[in-house]
Amino acid sequence: MERKTKVNAEEGKQELIITREFDLPVRLLFKAYIVPEIVEQWMGTKVLVLESRAHGSWRFETSDPRGNVVFRANGVIHEFVPNQRITRTFEMEGTPFPVQLEFLEFEALTDDTSKLTMHIVFKSAEFRDQLLQLPFAQGLNMAHNRLQEIANKLK
Repeated sequence: MERKTKVNAEEGKQELIITREFDLPVRLLFKAYIVPEIVEQWMGTKVLVLESRAHGSWRFETSDPRGNVVFRANGVIHEFVPNQRITRTFEMEGTPFPVQLEFLEFEALTDDTSKLTMHIVFKSAEFRDQLLQLPFAQGLNMAHNRLQEIANKLK
């Protein structure tokens, strides 16, 4: 099955450009990124903090069935323009990966469709390439598929 979420990684660059078109109005796509209860559903993680505003912060945590924390991530929201853009940092705690800078652009294509473009900047091309060795693209595509399903119920 073709992945709807496209990950573009140019050789030797320290960035990723990720795009995905959704059968959702842009306001619903944006809402799926800023409402903690919705984020938890499509990301499959617990939202500890999500201050959807400029200079806000966020923190997510995922535990295994026995309650052991297996993933923690956090960051700061630098720019927040409703239904248009979020600029934030992303740090995976307990990993060798340094903080990343993420530019999320939300674009209305029609009244009922929208596009998300994520521009992620890494400290080095090597760190970016290490992340791509993980099932990153597959996991992000699966998460975006869940986002589409969950947001469809909000229409």
